[in-house]
Amino acid sequence: MNNELIKKDLKYIWHPYTQMKDCEEAPPIPIERADGVKLYDYDGNFYYDTISSWWCNVHGHNHPTIKKAIKEQLDAFEHVLFAGFTHKPAVELAERLISITPKNITRVFYSDNGSTAVEVAMKMSMQYWQNNGDEKRTSFLSLDRGYHGDTIGAMSVSGVDLFNNRFESLFFKSFKAPSPYCYRCPFEKEKESCSLECLTGMEGILKEHAGDIAGILLEPLLMAAGGMIIYPPEYLKGVRDLSNKYGVHLILDEVAAGFGRTGKMFACEHADVEPDFMCLSKGITSGYLPMGVTVTTEEIFKTFYDDYDKLKTFYHGHTFTGNPVACAAAIASIDLFEKEHTLDRVVEIDAELKDFLKSVQDLPMVGDVRSIGAVGVMELVKDKNTKASFESKKRLGYEIYSRGLKKGLLLRPLGDIVYFFLPLSVKKGELDDIFNRTREILETSSIFL
Repeated sequence: MNNELIKKDLKYIWHPYTQMKDCEEAPPIPIERADGVKLYDYDGNFYYDTISSWWCNVHGHNHPTIKKAIKEQLDAFEHVLFAGFTHKPAVELAERLISITPKNITRVFYSDNGSTAVEVAMKMSMQYWQNNGDEKRTSFLSLDRGYHGDTIGAMSVSGVDLFNNRFESLFFKSFKAPSPYCYRCPFEKEKESCSLECLTGMEGILKEHAGDIAGILLEPLLMAAGGMIIYPPEYLKGVRDLSNKYGVHLILDEVAAGFGRTGKMFACEHADVEPDFMCLSKGITSGYLPMGVTVTTEEIFKTFYDDYDKLKTFYHGHTFTGNPVACAAAIASIDLFEKEHTLDRVVEIDAELKDFLKSVQDLPMVGDVRSIGAVGVMELVKDKNTKASFESKKRLGYEIYSRGLKKGLLLRPLGDIVYFFLPLSVKKGELDDIFNRTREILETSSIFL
C-alpha cells in the first residue's frame, strides 16, 4: 500500500511549501489513521504531531465529540448558500464567538481560510473609511517580519522574504514597522529592561502617514511563520494606544494564536486589548474542516448598513461561507474547551515546556529559547556569542525534520527555528517522550557546527 500510494502521489500531486525534487529521496509519508497526538502510517509507525498539523489541531485527532457533531450535521444537510439563507449552526456559532471574543466585538463574517479572513478585515477597514467619506485611507501598516497568508493582499502586508519575494511586483503599497524581535533587538536592549523602543518605528510611520492608513495589522504576541517570535503584552498595548492616538483601526490576526494556543482563548487577552477586527481560522474547527472568520464591532458594521442605493454594501463572499458542517465542528470544538478544561491543561503544558527549554538552552547551538502557552521555540545559531545563523545551504531545518521522522516526531522547523505547536490535548507522558526524543536530536549538534 505504501509504495503504491507514494508512486501515485509523486505522479499527480504538487505539495505545498515543498521542493518536489526532494521527494525523490524523501517521499511523503502516507498516513493511514490518527488518534490524539499521534499519526500512524501503513506500516504501523507513529509520529508525534508536535506542530498540530500546521497549527490547526487543538483537541487531538479523531476526537469523538467533534466527529459526532459533523456526522449529525451531515444527516441534516451539508451546505446551503449563505446569501438570503441562514441556518442554526451558523447562528449558534456566531453567538458562541461573540460570547468568547473581546466585549466590543458584535458581528461575525464567515469565510473559508486564514488568508481570506485577513483580506476580509482589510477590505472592511478600507471601505469603512470610504463609507465615511475618507477616500485617502487605502494603505495598511504591519510588521516587517509578519506573516498573514499567501493570497496577494495578505502577502502585501506580510514581510517580504523567501516565501513571497518573487511575487513582490504584484503587491499593493503598505508600510512596514520593525518587529519586536527581542532576541535580535535592533536597539540592543534586554527584554527585561527595555522601554519598548521598538514602538518608535511604528509611531514614526503613523506621524507621517496616518491619513493614508486604514489600519494596523499584526499577530498578537506570537508572530508565527516569521520565526515564532514571542513579544511582551506591553508592546501590543502600545500598538493599541498608537492606533487610538492616530485614529486607525487595529486588526489582529489571531489565525495561529487563537483558540487556546497561548494559554488564553485569544492572545490579545494577555494584554487586555480590544481590537477593531479579529481574524480567526485554523483552530476554530480544531482542524477538522476549513473555516475562516472575521469579527468586528457594531460601530464598523453600522457604516455599511444603509439603503441599497447608497452603495455601502460589503461585496464579498465565498461559496462555502458559513458551511454548516464546518460550523458544527467549530461549535463542538468550543464546547470542548469548557467540557475538558482545555485552558487549564495549557497552563500545565506551558510549565512543562519551560522546564524542557531551560534544560536545553545551554546546548552548543541553542541560541535562544522562548515559549507561550503550548508553543515552545528553540532558535539555533552557529555562534552563540554573535548570534550568527547557519548558512542556508546547510539546510539545518530539513536535516532536523528528517532526523525527527526517524525518531517518530513530526518537527517542521522554520529555517533554524525548531518549535513545538502542540495539540492542547497532549498528556504529560507524551510530552516527556516528545521532549526526550527532541533532546537526543539537539544533543548531536556537533554534526551541524
